[in-house]
Amino acid sequence: MKEIVRCEGIWKIYNEGKPYEVRALSDLCLTISRGSFTIIGGPSGSGKTTLISIMGTIERPSRGGISIDGKNIAGFSDVALSSLRRKRIGFVFQDYNLIPGLCAWENVSVPLVPEGIPIRERKDRATGLLETLGLAERAEHSPEEMSGGERQRVAIARALVNNPDIVILDEPTSSIDKESVSGLLDIMKGLKAQGRTIIVSTHEERLLGNADIVYELIKGRLTGHADNNGMHQ
Repeated sequence: MKEIVRCEGIWKIYNEGKPYEVRALSDLCLTISRGSFTIIGGPSGSGKTTLISIMGTIERPSRGGISIDGKNIAGFSDVALSSLRRKRIGFVFQDYNLIPGLCAWENVSVPLVPEGIPIRERKDRATGLLETLGLAERAEHSPEEMSGGERQRVAIARALVNNPDIVILDEPTSSIDKESVSGLLDIMKGLKAQGRTIIVSTHEERLLGNADIVYELIKGRLTGHADNNGMHQ
């Protein structure tokens, strides 16, 4: 499969040069294939969230290059990165980042506002996605009135509303029950079947066996990866 994301020599250092410097990622290289289901695994504090945030253009690497579709985006301006993110990447945060006081369809439609899309179309697109994800009856409810699994599906709908090529989920099983994990896995399989590239940070055993490839991080370093043919170092 053709690659869609490439990380080359990625470093992420917080407070660089100071006594409390933290090296979150160290000289990390990996590729993500288009249309694949990739898991970034590892224990808490291993750098998973930092890595997917860089791949999702939310953070910048301290050093190294990151390419999407062959274009090195490390030098992109903030405006250019924001535009790329809106058009190509859907990101589901661990804590969902839904806006209190806005109902489900309004939360889902937020990424459409900078595109100048009229409110009627925004609502139609948002409610359509909510219906697809089994939340048609919750479209007018606020996040405060929903369960963790329902809030997660709202966050997924928001990530999908701009029809992105790449969907990234950060620790998606951390706040949901076993039944919701099964539903989440079905959603991710459905997205992959549509040709989307799925990237998930998790140490959830129930998800690992369903991925095309699992990268393992330990203390910010890539220690190996496993695919359908077994483990490679």
